[in-house]
Amino acid sequence: MEQTAAFEDDRLKQALTRSVKGDAHAFAELVREHQGMVFSIAYHFLQDRSLAEDLAQEVFLELFQTLDRIQSPAHLMYWLRRVTANRCIDHGRKKHRRREMALEEAPEPVSASEHADPMLLERLQQSLATLPEKQRLVVIMRFQEGLGPAEIAEVLEMPVNTVKSTLHRSLADLRKGLTRKIREVRYAFF
Repeated sequence: MEQTAAFEDDRLKQALTRSVKGDAHAFAELVREHQGMVFSIAYHFLQDRSLAEDLAQEVFLELFQTLDRIQSPAHLMYWLRRVTANRCIDHGRKKHRRREMALEEAPEPVSASEHADPMLLERLQQSLATLPEKQRLVVIMRFQEGLGPAEIAEVLEMPVNTVKSTLHRSLADLRKGLTRKIREVRYAFF
C-alpha cells in the first residue's frame, strides 16, 4: 500500500514537473487525476451540472496559468481545493437567482444509488442549498470529499475549532430543516 502511494506521488511529481516545462500531455494527466474532485465540489455546491463543468474548466485554466507556483502534488491538491472553494463562494455571491431553462435543455437525471431514498435525497439537497456558502462548503468537503476538520481548516483558511463548530451548527440546521419538511409532508397526507 505504501509502495503504491509512493509510486502515485512520484508519478504526479513527474507530471507536475513536465507540465511546468510545457508538456501538454503531462498537464492533461494532472487534469484527469483531479477533475473528479474539482467537479464534485463544484457540483455539490452549485447543484447544476453545466455550471459545475464551467467552474471546473475555469479552475484548470487558472491552474495552467499558475503552474510554475505549484511546488508538489500535495500543494496541487490543496491549491485545487482552495481555488474551487473560492470560485464556488464567488459564484454563489454573484448568482442569487436560480437559472431557468426549457425542459428540453435539462440534463437527464443521474440515477441515485439503489439504496438511497430519492425523496430524502432531494430534501437533503434542498436543505443543503439553504445553508450559507461557508457552511455548505464545510459540509460538502467533509461528507462528499471525505476531508477531515484539519484539512478543511487548511483549505478554507480558518481555525480547526471554527470548522468543527460550523460543521456542528450546519448539521443541526440540516436536521431541523429536514424534520420540518418531513412534518409538512405528513400533514399534507393526513
